[in-house]
Formats: sequence, structure tokens, C-alpha cells
Amino acid sequence: MADRGGHPGAAGRAPEAGSPDKVRNVALVGHSGAGKTTLVEALLAETGTIQRAGRVEEGTTVSDFDEVEVRQQRSVNLALAPFMHGDIKVNLIDTPGYADFVGDLRAGLRAADAALFVISAVDGIDGLTRMLWEECAAVGMPRAVVITKIDQQRGDFDDVVLSCQDAFGEGVLPCYFPATSGEEVTGLIGLLTQRCFDYSGGDPVECMPDPRFADQIAEQRASLIEGIIQESEDETLMDRYLSGEEIDVKALIEDLETAVARGTFYPVLATSVPHGDHPGPVIGMRELLEVITQAFPSPLEHGIPPVTAVSGGPSKQIECLQEGPLVAEVVKTTSDPYVGRISLVRVFSGTLRPDTVVHVSGHGLADRGHEDHDIDERVGALTSPLGKTQRTSTSCGAGDIVAVAKLSRAETGDTLSAADEPLLMAPWSMPDPLLPVAIRAHSKADEDKLSQALGRLVAEDPTLRLENNSETRQLVLWCMGEAHADVLIERLRTRYGVEVERIDLRVPLRETFGGSAPGLGRHVKQSGGHGQYGICHIEVEPLGSGGGFEFVDKIVGGVVPRQFIPSVEKGVRQQMERGVSAGYPLVDIKVTLRDGKAHSVDSSDMAFQAAGALGLKDAAGKVPILLLEPVDEVGVLIADDYVGAVMSDLTSRRGRVLGSEAVPGGRTMIKAEVPQLEIIRYAIDLRSMSQGTGTFSRVFLRYEPLPSHLADKVAADSKEG
Repeated sequence: MADRGGHPGAAGRAPEAGSPDKVRNVALVGHSGAGKTTLVEALLAETGTIQRAGRVEEGTTVSDFDEVEVRQQRSVNLALAPFMHGDIKVNLIDTPGYADFVGDLRAGLRAADAALFVISAVDGIDGLTRMLWEECAAVGMPRAVVITKIDQQRGDFDDVVLSCQDAFGEGVLPCYFPATSGEEVTGLIGLLTQRCFDYSGGDPVECMPDPRFADQIAEQRASLIEGIIQESEDETLMDRYLSGEEIDVKALIEDLETAVARGTFYPVLATSVPHGDHPGPVIGMRELLEVITQAFPSPLEHGIPPVTAVSGGPSKQIECLQEGPLVAEVVKTTSDPYVGRISLVRVFSGTLRPDTVVHVSGHGLADRGHEDHDIDERVGALTSPLGKTQRTSTSCGAGDIVAVAKLSRAETGDTLSAADEPLLMAPWSMPDPLLPVAIRAHSKADEDKLSQALGRLVAEDPTLRLENNSETRQLVLWCMGEAHADVLIERLRTRYGVEVERIDLRVPLRETFGGSAPGLGRHVKQSGGHGQYGICHIEVEPLGSGGGFEFVDKIVGGVVPRQFIPSVEKGVRQQMERGVSAGYPLVDIKVTLRDGKAHSVDSSDMAFQAAGALGLKDAAGKVPILLLEPVDEVGVLIADDYVGAVMSDLTSRRGRVLGSEAVPGGRTMIKAEVPQLEIIRYAIDLRSMSQGTGTFSRVFLRYEPLPSHLADKVAADSKEG
């Protein structure tokens, strides 16, 4: 193990990289409970960055320092853990493993140049991990797999390797496998070197492997060598190997490292960290660090997302150079009531220095409450975060990651560039939040603070969409799932001192006439002095779906003066907005003004507005009023195994399945029309049905009559409300 005394990464001193080729940005990806946070602790302890590894159960880990994470014992935020290994600075990015926090996970992938997939030897692979592997493959991100908890009784390393190969495809091959003594895991056996690294005494001791592993070594070593040779640029290597020539191990390792950096070969490693009733040794950290620092690419090798001028135009050629133009991106924003806004920034080009003016650009997320903005701001202090500890940095060069203080307008996803050369980086894709949660302030004092607090949450989290629905008069948080909603409400309470309560969501229904009816609007008030006088006779007829509103004037003989006819229409429109039965807007009707009376003195614009409204209400009392519900076109992307269950469920929600089509990767896209009332919690239900693998989209289609038994209940609930 490394000397923990005066290590350059020790707490209190920020590790620094001299150049981009000395940086490795690595995102840890995997399902909740796979052991990502525990692995971060072990690597920090191994490199001497911390004196002792913390424990998730005790709430003492570096990356899970938020009080919500401590209480729930799971990661809900992206966290940065930098350390030095030799002369290489590694920025470990610990990402949440729960599907509700996929926004932070994708932000971590954006900031990284390689992904380390953490798989539990006990729990195996889940659907979310498979989907994320496909996302990384789509952008060519280099990957490796580390299997944790190999020492646990139910852990099966070989079985999980087979699952990885089945889920992730070719090129996923183990470089080590566990060495055991009885039921205890004592170390690792390297397949290329054919040496055993015994960890039973603490520090690894290199030795010859037990002869009982000979057959397993020979079989797995042959597969590994063939996999490496297939990716080698030396075309003669395969012929030499097949002819029986012994290939130099050093050459094989170099080819392996090159293939990993290119993203065409995915080594599998094994680790074990003491936990609970398993006080055994820490296993596999040295081997993992070798892959991270020697095989994973530096920022120079990974490329930069497309960059354009703020005004648009062709992409600009940007390279990862410390002396190049400044291009950086805010991958995570947090707000503290006392410290203010802190932005975690990945610098792709140039050098970021404190107390300099930068241009902050944010575009393309107006639909989620992030208005397009371009503003110059002065950079505050630069720090290298290690959990709650902020260690001062003098600058941050291309390829590195740093925390920036006092950027008051910067939001997650914004681009930072030089004030005299504003640039804009193409945003990364974010899933749509599809779980609506209606909230209201607990008290008047909370209401006064709620707007500002929600503004800060929206700035931090691009997967959150805030809606102030003018029809239902409800404040709605569109979230990724139930856990996401719970964390947001908890942050409002603990971070900003705002108490809110959840209330039943109202779906914006509509009303329409179920038949034609006449209506009399009589507004006559004589109380001395100037009175009010307006009488109108109208006829109301229903129009077809989407017919809107039509007003017809059939007044003859001037019984209603010309100047008051628009007043009748205005009164009708106002009453349509208020509804005539359950308080929902009235749509798809034709109103004909046929007759009326006026007074030479007492008639007025307001009197005929009132008469028009009263006439509509009178007509509504003579025919059935139908409630209309919004219907969405829903597209569900699901693994083939769940198609039957999803189709059956959609039908049970009063949905009409329109069809399905096969999608590459063993998935199916199902198209259906489903009432909005039936899919309020579909984001949660679909995840449960599909074990986290299903996604869906929804687009408003039209309004349709609500079934009578549901309409009666909605009307009754509205009157009670």
C-alpha cells in the first residue's frame, strides 16, 4: 500500500495535474447497492488520500455526505473524489445508482473520459446498468467492469462474468479471478502473468498460484489472449499465437491498454472490501488502479463535445490544450443557504483561474424552467472538493475538474467561456421527468420563500420541471420518480427552510354540452340611481371534438344595440373559462344570440356581459354537461420480455394499443392512446413492471368524453372541493 504520511493527495491539499495527459476522469456506474461508494473509500484509503475508509452504514463516507444520503444510506448526488496515484491525478466521479437520479449519472458520464461499471457478485446486473452500457457504447466511451463483494457467501464471480458477457457482448473478459482457500477469498490470480497476488496478510505478496487452479488459468488465459489479439494492431500476432509461439506478456499488456483506451475491449477485475461480518482484507485496489491510470484514456485521447459560437454557426475546432480558448461546462450545481451557489466544472479547453471574468451561456432548456441566458460573471475561488472538504486550487487546466464559487447565474449544463469569445457547448441528453407531484406551501411564511427555493432547485437539477398550472391553479413538480420527489421536498425543508405538503393532482379536464338548449340571460337591477339592465336570449349547440368556440349574431331590429353584442360574447367566454358544472373550462360549443332587450339609460357593457354569462349557465341547466378528459399518445420502449405485461396494463388503463414495432437490442416500441387520468403514476408503475428497464414518452393528443361513472365522481369531488 501507499505511504499515507505525506501523500500529495492528503486532505487539506488539492492534488494537481501538470498537464492533460496526467489526468484520468472516471465515472463509477452501477445499480444501487453494488458498492460504488465503498469502492471510492477503498481507493482513497489505498492512495493515502484519507487515513481510514468510511462506512455507508455509519454515514462516514466521503462521497455520501448529504444528510439525505446519510439517512437513506444511498447516493442521490454526483460526487467528486480526486486523488493522486504516482504522477497521475484521478478524478473519481461517484454517481447515483437509483434510476430516479439518472440526471446526475448522465452528468457524471459527460464529465468523464471513461466509465467503470461496478457490478455486485451477489446481485448481478440490473436493467438500468444494461441501458447505461448501451449509452456508453453509443458515444464510444471506454469501459471496464469491476466485480465487487467477491468475498461474500452468496457471491459468484464466474456467474457474474458470464452475465456480463451475455449483457454487454464481446470484448468483456476477466484479467484476474479470485484465489480462494476453503471458503475464504485470499487474493487474485493474474491471467496474463500467471501469478497469484496473496492479500491474506494485508499488502499483496506475489507468489505462484496453487496447482489446483492450473486448468482454470489455462482456459481463461487462452480466451483473454485471443480477445486481446483480436483488438491488436499487429496483424501477425494471431498467426504467431495459433502457430504455438509464446507471445510476450509485456506486448499483450500494451495491446490490452490500447484497446481499452479505444473503447473496444473491456477488462473485468475483482475486488473485495471489508464490511459488516466480513472483516477480511482489501483486495484488488492495486490492480484496479493500474487499469485506471495505465489503460483508461486521458482527456487528450477522448475528444470534446461539439462547440459553436453562442449565435450559432458551424462547429469550432477545439482541442484539449491548456493554452487554448476557454471552454468549460457546469456538470453539477449546488446551492447552500450560507455559502451560495457552487458549480462543479469540467474544463475541456484552456485554463480557468480565480477572479477572472467568464461568459456564462445556457440554452435549450426553457421548457424545463431554465430560461436561455448569456451573462458575464466573475469567477470566485477555485476548490478541489473531497466530500464536504473544499481544498483551494490556484487554477484548473484543460481536462481537469474543479469547483467554482460565486457564479450566481450558472446552472447545470451551462457553458463557461472567455468573455471576449463566447462559446456554447452542445448539451447532453436528459430524460424527461414524467411523474407529476402537486405541492402547496404549508403556511404563508413558507409561501413567501417557496418561489426562490424552487428557483434554486431548478437551477441545480435539469431533470426537474416546474409547472404553475393556470387551469388547475396547482404548483406541479415534474420528477423522475417517487424517490426524486421525496429528495426535492426534503431539500426544500432542510436546505431552504420551506415546508410543503403534497396534494392530489388535478388533471385539466374540460366541459362541453351534451345537446342543444336555449338560455335566458337576465341581468336587471334597479336600486335607485343608475341601474343595470341587460337581457339576452341565446341558443347553445355542441360542436365536434376540437371545434373550439363559435359566436353567431342573429339580432334583428336593434333589440340589442350593436355596441353591446360583443359584450354578450365576452360574458359567454368568461363563463366558459369558469365552467358551468364542475369548474373546468367549457369547449366545443356554438352560441347564437337570437333576441334580447336593452334600456336606454341602464344598459351597459357590464350588464350585457353578466347577461351573456347567465344565459350560458341557464342553457347548461337544461342539458347534460359532458366532462372531457385529455388523452395522450404514449410510446413505451420496453424489453421484449415485458411486452405482454405492458400491453395488458395499458388496456387496463382504458388505453387503446395502436401497434408495436421491434427496436434493435431486443426491445419493442409500443404505441397507445391513454387518458391522462390513468397515467399520473405511470413512471413508477412501468419501472416496477419492467425492473427499471422501461421508458416512455407522452404527447397530448385530444380530449374525449369521460365515462359517466367517472364523470359523476369527478363532478362530486369538484363540488366538495
